[in-house]
Amino acid sequence: MAGEPEQAPRLRKDAERNLARILTAAREVFRDRGVGATLNDIAHHAGVGVGTVYRKFSDKEALVDALFDDMVETVDGYLRQALTEPDAWVGLTWALERVCEVQSFDRGLREVMLGTGRGPARQKQMRDRVAPSVDALVARAQEQGTLRRDLVPPDFPILQLMVGAVTDHIGQPELWRRYLTILIDGLRAQPGRPTPLPAFEVTDEQMHDALVDSSTEQARTRRARTRRKKTT
Repeated sequence: MAGEPEQAPRLRKDAERNLARILTAAREVFRDRGVGATLNDIAHHAGVGVGTVYRKFSDKEALVDALFDDMVETVDGYLRQALTEPDAWVGLTWALERVCEVQSFDRGLREVMLGTGRGPARQKQMRDRVAPSVDALVARAQEQGTLRRDLVPPDFPILQLMVGAVTDHIGQPELWRRYLTILIDGLRAQPGRPTPLPAFEVTDEQMHDALVDSSTEQARTRRARTRRKKTT
């Protein structure tokens, strides 16, 4: 009886450690193998029994939901931190770099999150969570005169897609930073040298469908590439 109060906290700590190991392993396995990864693969990579994984997550989608929630929390945290920076330009460009960094590092994971059946719902979850902060960052930078006036908040997911394409097509994990720097220079307000932008004529629905479709196509490409490797 005397040992019971100590046993429960120890079990809770073991469960927390196992959960952290599973999530870390899932992130790495999905990043490397994409949508073809299984819970068995993740259990093996985490060094735990597959039963331990199934006790935490009923299926792969439930595990992906947990990883996506963590990504949303990370991105939202960067944006909220950026809003505390008095210089809105510094805050905005810092947040953009951090978000592109997350996107580049977790490219395969993003395909798993958005390129499967729950992709549209997850994309909407991200948009609903972060849109107010993005709107505020853009408005502050424009009020301070550092961000060009003809930019709109929906431009930024497209910019992320453009930066992500560098990693997708070139395969150099850090090369995106060069092109983000070029894009950031184009975001800055330049009195006396304005080049008016064509109108933004994409609806929210079209834009977010494009983000999901991009991940779906990347997932298909990864699966096809994996099948070819297995047959050669």
